[in-house]
Amino acid sequence: MNMRKSYQVIMTLISLALVVWLTGCPPRQLTPPIAKTEPKTTIVLGDTLIDNYAWLREKTNPEVIKYLEAENSYTEALMKPTKRLQKKLYKEMLARIKETDVSVPVKIDSFYYYTRTIKGSQYPIYCRKKGSLDTKEEILLDQNQLAAGQQYCVIGEFKISPDHNLLAYSVDFDGSEKYLLCFKDLNSGETLGDTIRDISYGLEWANDNRTVFYTTLDTVLRPDKLWRHQLGQKSENDALIFHEPDGMFYLGIAKTRSRAYLLLYLGSQITTELHYLSADQPHEKFKLFHPRVRGVEYSVDHHGAKFYILTNENAVNFRLLETPVVQPAKKNWKEIIAHRPDVMLSGIDLFRDHLVVYERENGLEKIRVENLKSSAIHYVDFPEPVYTLDGDNNPDFNTTVLRFRYTSLVTPRSVYDYDLDKKTRELKKQDEVLGGYDQALYRSERIFATAEDGVKVPISLVYKKGIVKDGSHPLYLYGYGAYGYPSEARFSSLRLSLLDRGFIYAIAHVRGGGEMGRPWYEDGKLLRKRNTFTDFIACAEMLINEKYTAPDNLVINGGSAGGLLMGVVANMRPDLFKVVVAEVPFVDLINTMLDRTIPLTEIEWEEWGNPNTEKYYAYMKSYSPYDNVEIKNYPHLLITAGLNDPRVAYWEPAKWAARLRALKTDENVLLLKTDMGKGHFSATGRYDYLKEVAFEYAFVFDKLGISK
Repeated sequence: MNMRKSYQVIMTLISLALVVWLTGCPPRQLTPPIAKTEPKTTIVLGDTLIDNYAWLREKTNPEVIKYLEAENSYTEALMKPTKRLQKKLYKEMLARIKETDVSVPVKIDSFYYYTRTIKGSQYPIYCRKKGSLDTKEEILLDQNQLAAGQQYCVIGEFKISPDHNLLAYSVDFDGSEKYLLCFKDLNSGETLGDTIRDISYGLEWANDNRTVFYTTLDTVLRPDKLWRHQLGQKSENDALIFHEPDGMFYLGIAKTRSRAYLLLYLGSQITTELHYLSADQPHEKFKLFHPRVRGVEYSVDHHGAKFYILTNENAVNFRLLETPVVQPAKKNWKEIIAHRPDVMLSGIDLFRDHLVVYERENGLEKIRVENLKSSAIHYVDFPEPVYTLDGDNNPDFNTTVLRFRYTSLVTPRSVYDYDLDKKTRELKKQDEVLGGYDQALYRSERIFATAEDGVKVPISLVYKKGIVKDGSHPLYLYGYGAYGYPSEARFSSLRLSLLDRGFIYAIAHVRGGGEMGRPWYEDGKLLRKRNTFTDFIACAEMLINEKYTAPDNLVINGGSAGGLLMGVVANMRPDLFKVVVAEVPFVDLINTMLDRTIPLTEIEWEEWGNPNTEKYYAYMKSYSPYDNVEIKNYPHLLITAGLNDPRVAYWEPAKWAARLRALKTDENVLLLKTDMGKGHFSATGRYDYLKEVAFEYAFVFDKLGISK
């Protein structure tokens, strides 16, 4: 052991002894979480990679579990002084939530479907009423009963048969995202004997009410097969309908709103292919809509005698076309909305008399409505400078009402019904924030930072009115920037625990996301991925220079691919940040992307690059967080992981934390918190989730010197 390492171990032991003395925790819980080193050498493209912590990948190795538990004990001990604060935060966040509540009912045929929650229960109850909302309630599924005795419970699919007599649902009890498919007779209330294990996302009924299509996973958890199941038959007799052998493509199943067609979706990060089948003829073969062409994406929906096609072919921001159902070949495609370089078409909703198009311009979403009979076009207006909207559940093809959700950094989630003909809207429900929340006391705004290449990067901000920009305020900066997913400006009542303590909350809309259209995404992936990181740093510097905050008050947060962002900027500019919260962070980029046996590896080569190719290997290695940890000071770090995570394996944050412990030269706190019974997503129960947020906030407050 070298002298620097020996000194670090000694100082760690002294620090732990001090914690024992202060907290009264038994020494057994405070074993220094220092991972042993077992150097593993890999030669890649002539370069030697030495991985001292590769052994942490051995999930079945008792020493790995022992190490993770030691880290958890260390985290628990160091966070013990904040227990009272955690409890206070939990109570105040819980006090803002309407615990007994009901969702806005969705009408499908003669039934009204909704969920409700009961005070004290972790999960929703799925219900319906027939004919009107004044009739007797029928409970379809109580997730609380389903979750009894389980640490984790997620409903994957919840699909009612076309005749409303049967329910197909899938459930995951450990976070592995391998679901158990079950069926329930809604007339008798009995669970049927048909159960199918290890299915993936994707489930649809055929119109005969007896046939179900579902997807399964390959050995690296890629949805690769579509199956057809007949109720009452053994699952081992299910028919394999389609197998996608290409490891860079995944498979899914959907149904058009018209209920006329089933759509088999095959997609990589940059290419799609669709096959279609009449939902009335489930035993026929799917027909190819258009063969895949590398780099071309398209989606399809149905309306009467036409298919509508949204594609990026010769249109980076997508364009809309139509084609006859009887002759859907590409030669018959007709453009109806041309490509616009400043407006992205992000999706469509088709109804009997209307075409609804979701657009994104200058970072904000818009709704375009076209009357298919008169060809009249109008836009739905929205009042705030920063907001987010989503199409809600709109299952009725024949309706003239569009339901959408609207929120902003100051406006709680609101469900509206918009009359597409009358151009009027009705607020059906706004989430209640108990305890006297007054929207007028808070302000949201959008500002722009200048990236190092001159590009303007949006930042969305919210804070309590009256804040003076003098650098004294703590600021919580969130970032993601991957897969073209926009980081939306949404309301959170939990965030009030920050704002009411003088925090400013900010979202850095960095490249790699989709906020500013498809080019924004393209400019933050593959060999331009560094733009994501330098954009985030530019946002942080701008917020400091404009005195919204100061480095000693700046907290940053990101999860998954956003955790990659956290790891990179912590390496690049640790001086800018006081606290880093990295949730299930994707930080072991090179090792993961070299290993085809790991879920998502091949699929994600089109996002990050294939390190088996020299130019991508060199570029990825230049920023990979795990490979670029250095002997220097780092901010305070809270790192989380899930032992059963199939998206970012637990060993990535575990190895990163171990390397940081070995090399960092500061006395700042580094905590690794591994949930030993969950996966990629946090706690599934709503009360458990609040406790996780309270834990995170308490860590942040403690490091900023906020005691209450």
